[in-house]
Order: sequence, then structure tokens, then C-alpha cells
Amino acid sequence: MARTESTMLELGIPAPDFALPDVVTGNIISLSSFAHEKALLVMFICRHCPYVKHVEVELAKIGLDYKGQGLGIVAISANDAAAYPDDSPASLKEMAETLGFVFPLCYDETQKVAQAYTAACTPDFFLFDSDRKLAYRGQLDESRPRNDAPVTGKDLRAAIDQVLADQIPDPHQIPSLGCNIKWIPGNEPDYYG
Repeated sequence: MARTESTMLELGIPAPDFALPDVVTGNIISLSSFAHEKALLVMFICRHCPYVKHVEVELAKIGLDYKGQGLGIVAISANDAAAYPDDSPASLKEMAETLGFVFPLCYDETQKVAQAYTAACTPDFFLFDSDRKLAYRGQLDESRPRNDAPVTGKDLRAAIDQVLADQIPDPHQIPSLGCNIKWIPGNEPDYYG
């Protein structure tokens, strides 16, 4: 398991558009799916990674806690499903249903969306403001598997609350840490490694 930090994409960058199928409904999800929401959280996750397993209940809770509050959420898995069957669309659908996700979980089969976001690890978080400019990219909180810190989501939740209140989150943000995205051989982006 290779541990990787998020790339810390430059703040203020516009959200790259995408069009990906929701593994639960089959509906195509894109930026325009969230046009009515004040903010948008894009999360790169997967099913097999111990770092995601460590926080998956909190991710589901964030979805519930912010439902109807002006925050759009989409989770995306870009891992090579041939090499990691737990991250296949059918398995992701089971994950979303088991955890009670109230937001779409999409599968990025070509890995082009992950590359557009410079997603590097699972979990990797990108929070965009009302203009769909990047306001936060960093850790959920300081908890990691086996470090005994409680999973609270406090860093991400603070940034969400600030964006929803038309405030700018502190630009000094701590990178997320997790398993590297499992790139299809030959698909590895320049920032990988």
C-alpha cells in the first residue's frame, strides 16, 4: 500500500467538468447536476483502501448533515477495477447502499476526471465555492488508521461551513493522505510518483 498525499492543486482554479455514471442509479452526473447548489464537494474515494474505510462512516454522515444546506457532493472512484475488483462499479454500488450515501458515487473508468483534478490519493477532497473555484483541498481531519485520533471531519467541515457562509477558508491547508490512486498501466499522470 503506497501512501500518497494530495497534490494541493492551486486554490482558485475552476472545477473541471465531468460526465460520469452514478453506480447506483446509472444517471450521468456532471457539474451542471449541482448548478442549484451553493458549493460543491468532489471526493475521490474507493472501497478497498484502509484510509477510506477508516473515514467512510464520516463521509456518509457529512452527506446527511449537509443535505439541503446548499452543498452538492459527488464521490468518484477512479481505481483500476481490473486490478482491484473491490473498486468495480458493482462493488462501489454495494458500498454506497450499505453506507447510505445520499450523494452520487461515480466511476471514472478512463481515469481522465481524476487526472483533471490532479487526484492522487484516496480519500482526496476538493471543495468549490459558488463560482466553482477551488476553496479547499486537504485533509478530512487529523485522524489516520492506527493514530488513535478520532474521526471528526473537522478540517473539511470547517471549510464547508466557511464556504457556505461566503467566507474564504484559511489557505494554509494540510494535505490529505491515503492510498495512491490505482492507475491503469500507462495512465499514470505526470504528478504521480
